[in-house]
Amino acid sequence: MRFTYYGHSCFAVQIKGKNILFDPFITPNTLAADIDITNIQADYIFLSHGHEDHIADCISIATRTGATVVCSFEIHVWLNNQGITHTHPMNTGGKWVFDFGTVKCVVAQHSSGLPDGSYGGNPMGFVFTTGEGNFYYSGDTALTLDMQLVPQYASLNFAILPVGDNFTMGIDDAIQAARFIQCRQVIGVHYDTFGYIKIDHANAKQAFVAQEMKLHLLAVGETLDI
Repeated sequence: MRFTYYGHSCFAVQIKGKNILFDPFITPNTLAADIDITNIQADYIFLSHGHEDHIADCISIATRTGATVVCSFEIHVWLNNQGITHTHPMNTGGKWVFDFGTVKCVVAQHSSGLPDGSYGGNPMGFVFTTGEGNFYYSGDTALTLDMQLVPQYASLNFAILPVGDNFTMGIDDAIQAARFIQCRQVIGVHYDTFGYIKIDHANAKQAFVAQEMKLHLLAVGETLDI
């Protein structure tokens, strides 16, 4: 399974020849200035919630690629009103079998307003179960006891967790989340983009090592086979 990081909480995973993009926020992100979104291919776009720093490039990429956008029902309606009709609405607790594998929507403890101020529905995390491996993307979230349910849905190869603190979990809570989900391979997201969420990379990685876990903090544009 190939993972590519595009900065902030935007990344892509290739599964069974399908390009799956998550939370596209690239063009407004100065740390991703070298990424040309016209080169990004997407068969699916998954949105964890409606905040601008997770949805800013969704309409342009979905328009160009024809990708199916998987999101909350409220974001689905909002996108339809923007002319993006190739959407798949889901909600917390729901599950769907796609052509690349199965996705379960799980709780994320956060907020979700759309760029125009309208309601974005429940924020969500996603558990992916595929023939090439399983992973969990928590979306923006606080540490929550609901994470203890994740191992009942899948034995994880890796997880994508926010580590920037202030708006989401920080390092300590992300380590506890990794314990809850029983996963020792973590890819960090939602850090460094803004002043509020800058982290010390060396200290963050060492904190995970001390718990016999590994934290990957990828450079923007970096690809990891995992």
